[in-house]
Amino acid sequence: MMLETVDPHRLAAWGLTPTTIAAHLQQRAEILRLVYPKFCHLCDRQLGDRDRYLPTLWQLWLPLAQHLIHQRQQLTRPFIQGLLGGQGTGKTTLGQMLSLILETQGYKLLSWSLDDLYKPYRERLQLQQTDPDLVWRGPPGTHDVELGIQVLDQLRHPIPGQSIAIPRFDKSHHHGMGDRVAPELVQDIDIVLFEGWFVGVQPIASPIFAHAPHPIQSDRDRAFAHACNTRLHTYLPLWERLDSLWILFLPDYTLSKQWRQQAEAQMQANGKPGMTPTEIAAFVEYFWKALHPDLFIRPAIATADLVIEVDADHAPGKVYRGREGEGGRERKGEGDRGR
Repeated sequence: MMLETVDPHRLAAWGLTPTTIAAHLQQRAEILRLVYPKFCHLCDRQLGDRDRYLPTLWQLWLPLAQHLIHQRQQLTRPFIQGLLGGQGTGKTTLGQMLSLILETQGYKLLSWSLDDLYKPYRERLQLQQTDPDLVWRGPPGTHDVELGIQVLDQLRHPIPGQSIAIPRFDKSHHHGMGDRVAPELVQDIDIVLFEGWFVGVQPIASPIFAHAPHPIQSDRDRAFAHACNTRLHTYLPLWERLDSLWILFLPDYTLSKQWRQQAEAQMQANGKPGMTPTEIAAFVEYFWKALHPDLFIRPAIATADLVIEVDADHAPGKVYRGREGEGGRERKGEGDRGR
């Protein structure tokens, strides 16, 4: 039996009713027929066992693509979809599959990451001199927010015939410190998938840090968490350019540490260098100190347009709308909606 017919939350997530579900599923089946050969090729080349991913294709990736197509059709400009998700939640795979599906329907998707907005290597070295707690790239304050705003504005309102320079970042440069590389020039983008580990996250009330959860324990930890919270305010104009926000939500955020340990162990088994368990714990907990999942990610559910829970085996679980996201986000700018 189709999940949509037994799960009212999933039915609502796709904006379906008992009278519209049949036409929706028929359209999904038609898209599946077109996508399936390319899906099989991607599985054979990169993802692995196609039987494992086929249910996710039908139950999640295809309806997400249908939803994006519908949203794009309502506007007279490109649609900007935000995606919040931590490491291992499937952001990269989701972007690949959406691009593949949308291409078969004549739509061009740009996958772009908050990581691509990291400040250049030299600027981050200078940043560490003024704030030694910014030992890793990633927390608020390590990105060029103004550049992101400029690029999203250009993507939202492109000039016909002109290419848009999309910043790109290579994490392998400078012994893993990473640096900017040549931008990617794009045209005729229909949908932008803008993803990152704290995309759309809002600042919280400062008194909360007085009783923050582990690993925010010392005065220095609380000062770092407070500073990251303050820096979040500069990201709000960037989030305002998003038309919608999806969350790949990990109910048990501690799994991210376990997943990182598994990934490092696999790298070492393949003869590549990796971090020790102690180094992994320090690395993962650094980001929990910056923006603790319970303090920042979980509250974001309330205003998300769509929440996709991620199970311990990395597979998608429940799908539902955020508690206050029933109507979606307000579109920005007059004349955005199609007539």
